[in-house]
Amino acid sequence: MRTKKRDRLGRAHSNGYQAGLNGKTKEKCPYQNTDVKSEWLGGWRDAVTDRHAGLFK
Repeated sequence: MRTKKRDRLGRAHSNGYQAGLNGKTKEKCPYQNTDVKSEWLGGWRDAVTDRHAGLFK
């Protein structure tokens, strides 16, 4: 059970990262669950930071 939970959160983080790289806003988060939503937003924030640092165009 823990492996599945970890995979779900990891998937949410990477989906948020991809959304941030593509320029989507944080209001586009598809998750309602607080834990999963916070992981998605964490990935989104990481991507936005990387974009502003010039790592991606």
